[in-house]
Amino acid sequence: MSVTEKDVAYIAELARLSFTDAEKKKMTIELNAILHYIEKLSEVDTEGVEPLSSIHDQVNVLREDLRQESIPNEVALMNAPDKLDRFFRVPKVIG
Repeated sequence: MSVTEKDVAYIAELARLSFTDAEKKKMTIELNAILHYIEKLSEVDTEGVEPLSSIHDQVNVLREDLRQESIPNEVALMNAPDKLDRFFRVPKVIG
């Protein structure tokens, strides 16, 4: 499969892009190089190879989820630039 300049012009139109003739020619060459590489990959024998979700065999190491007391309101609000009773006070962002 190969891409023509007509294909590049059509894709550019769909994406609402405009290319000069030189850019279309360059894009055609680059897209054909990508497709050629993909064709090379399809030649590789993958029989018996399991699909991977990651190239690493490591798994996430997560800490145990422990229940503990939360920070008291007074401590949480200690460095707040503005507060109202037991709440943080922030600037209004919705008009």
